[in-house]
Amino acid sequence: MHKELPRIQKYNSFYKANAALVAGYYPLAVALYTHAYNTEPLLQDMVSFNLRYTLSEMYGEVSEERLAQVIHKKEAKKSLLNTCKDTVLLTERQLKAINIDEEEGIYIANNNDPYFMLDADVTRYQTGLYGLSFYLFSNDGIAGQVGKLYVDYGDGFSEDNTISIPLQQGLNERLMHLPESPVSLRFDPLEIQTQFVVLDFEMTTIDESKVKTYFDDIFSKNKVLLDSQDEPIMNLYLKYDELIKSTNKGGGYEQWLAVNESSDNDPVPSDIAELESLFSSSPLFSIVIPTYNTEEKYLRACIDSILAQSFGSFELCIADDCSPDEHVREVLGDYEALDSRVKVVYRQKNGHISKASNSAIEMATGRYIVLVDHDDMLAEHALYYCAQAIDENPDIKILYSDEDKIDEHGVRSNPHFKSDWNPDLLYSQNYVSHLGVYDTELVKRIGGFRVGVEGSQDYDLLLRCLPYVNDSQITHIPRVLYHWRAIVGSTAVGAGEKSYTTDAGIKALQDYFDTNGPSGARVTMGKVPNTYKVDWPIPNPMPKVSMLIPTRDGKDITEQAVRSILEKTTYPNYDILIIDNGSEKQETFDFFEQIQADDSRVSVIRYDHPFNYSAINNFGAAHTDGDIIGLINNDVEVINPEWLTEMVMHTIRPDIGCVGAKLYYANGQIQHAGVILGIGGVAGHSHKYAKDSDYGYFSRLLVIQNLSAVTAACLLVKRSVYDEVGGLNEADLTVAFNDVDFCLRVYSAGYRNLWTPYAELYHHESISRGAEDNPEKVARFNKEADYMKLNWTELLNRDPHYNPNLTKIREDFSMNI
Repeated sequence: MHKELPRIQKYNSFYKANAALVAGYYPLAVALYTHAYNTEPLLQDMVSFNLRYTLSEMYGEVSEERLAQVIHKKEAKKSLLNTCKDTVLLTERQLKAINIDEEEGIYIANNNDPYFMLDADVTRYQTGLYGLSFYLFSNDGIAGQVGKLYVDYGDGFSEDNTISIPLQQGLNERLMHLPESPVSLRFDPLEIQTQFVVLDFEMTTIDESKVKTYFDDIFSKNKVLLDSQDEPIMNLYLKYDELIKSTNKGGGYEQWLAVNESSDNDPVPSDIAELESLFSSSPLFSIVIPTYNTEEKYLRACIDSILAQSFGSFELCIADDCSPDEHVREVLGDYEALDSRVKVVYRQKNGHISKASNSAIEMATGRYIVLVDHDDMLAEHALYYCAQAIDENPDIKILYSDEDKIDEHGVRSNPHFKSDWNPDLLYSQNYVSHLGVYDTELVKRIGGFRVGVEGSQDYDLLLRCLPYVNDSQITHIPRVLYHWRAIVGSTAVGAGEKSYTTDAGIKALQDYFDTNGPSGARVTMGKVPNTYKVDWPIPNPMPKVSMLIPTRDGKDITEQAVRSILEKTTYPNYDILIIDNGSEKQETFDFFEQIQADDSRVSVIRYDHPFNYSAINNFGAAHTDGDIIGLINNDVEVINPEWLTEMVMHTIRPDIGCVGAKLYYANGQIQHAGVILGIGGVAGHSHKYAKDSDYGYFSRLLVIQNLSAVTAACLLVKRSVYDEVGGLNEADLTVAFNDVDFCLRVYSAGYRNLWTPYAELYHHESISRGAEDNPEKVARFNKEADYMKLNWTELLNRDPHYNPNLTKIREDFSMNI
């Protein structure tokens, strides 16, 4: 007799997954299908079929391995409710949605404050311990989000009486204590505008006789030491609550590793050899290591990490640079005898790192050279992921990965989650670094490493390779595949340990420009060691910049902006066009008359139509003749006099599109350091609210770099490029996101957008225009956000200048946990 299939209805995860698929919420559908596969075994055939279809819609063709990796991903299993729960007091059917729409079981948050009122008999809640458990799945991810249960004890809801729940995609549990009987309860599942699903929501009483076992398990996993084995339950709860609060403070690297590199989440198949046979080619990697007096334990750890590679098609080419310490030769001899893939050359004369590396390269017979320092370590699957990337793009010439630091005790820290290929960031710092993998023919073509740039020899090697490759032949793997040894004396500890590296980097970069142009490019040290500033040549006569400043009244703030430009800017060839959009105050008209009389570079025109930021600027651009168009808000204020010179020198470069500036709030905090796509659903500002003294993520607040977009509060672009892409989108984006859309159209036309910290202005944001605070404005904003999500889906999901291991919830470059 056949078992009856479970009834597919609104509270069933398979039902909700189908609804998400039909609505096009593919990440949400994948999460729900995976949950359904693990919780509803009778539906597994249907789940597999639908999941395959969903993945194919997202990624194209889906292999059996990829399907298996997704569908067999393990889910956390309930522990708290299974072991301690007593009476179920409330389920998801008693949730009353606020700021939330619902379509076929899918919740749609209308703003960043979706919440549920708990429709419960509060008289049942007395002083004591309770359990809260639910599954949460979001279409935009949950990393960094914190759920909250607000408890009203009679004085209304407040942050003082809030129980926080660190969230993860899937199961979330929380033990909580109510000190008195509540009047009402409110549940805030997350704080983003997204589509989401809540399943199996339960609030229960707790059997306190069983809760000690639960605490023991939690404390053991988190290495929390107890004062005694007989501590009172409330003491244990306070320790537990403190542990939860510390988790809320943000994801440490340990937590990230636990989530992303655990065996449960390891996407590498167990049978590597079988998978290797599926590759169209299985490249041989030549791992190049120069050694010199390496401490034995670090040398062995380095070589062991290579011999332990899951992908076995490699040779290890070691050149010992005439080490006087005898143990180095003994260790290398041990490994030569142990594994035939280990090849060692013993140099008779010390030649330093470049010559030693070249000696190792001479032994290389593989298709690719992998650069590894003598005391660093490779991740277990480093070569596997490189081989996989090469199989997907056989034309790869240069490949690099993310990296972290590892100390003398094997503790990993300080991960560097990098941008995809970012030439202007490379001209500012060697962000590529480790793991570096290079086509062997390419390395031998340029003669290997160059003597005279020791300390930045890897940077020099990369720069000298660039003239022989195109951007499509450079690949970034967003995985931590390299562990850089951080011990006293190493570059990994800090730039100050080896100051000569900065000088070597300047020489390498200057030689690159002297050889490849443009003529007149000048390299100096950047704002901190091991960063660089390239001054690009500006032709004579200097190109003219036409700055467009839309305004409506706001005389004082507009005058501040215009006069700060006129009084502080050292770049000589510019004019300013003020575009008046409906001013009514006489003081405004008086200012217009006075400023034009004071300076012939300022003119005013009238735009007598409803506010449409895109149309206003397109109108202004048509009434100017500058080689460069500047989109400038009327609420900026110049800080450094060279700001326009700095922006022009980049704007005129033939491969550069939009150029943005570093903008500050009046209190000195960062308002804008470039745009990161996908944050908050569409886009957010890099490092927003950081202090003016902050370096930013791996100094990214201090260096010139390519970004997908910059704000039009201060944006320069060549007129030819502006015209090529048709200006700003005045049909679909009248107020919000028009600058991001413009930048993405420029990017799609083949130009690189760029942000520079050497052009600094205040941005007195929101002084001149109102907030999105009425239904009409909210509806318009949502419509424009939807336009962006529909038209730029791929880029919003994966910003090439922002690592997928970093959060899309906040603007601080913190980890995605």
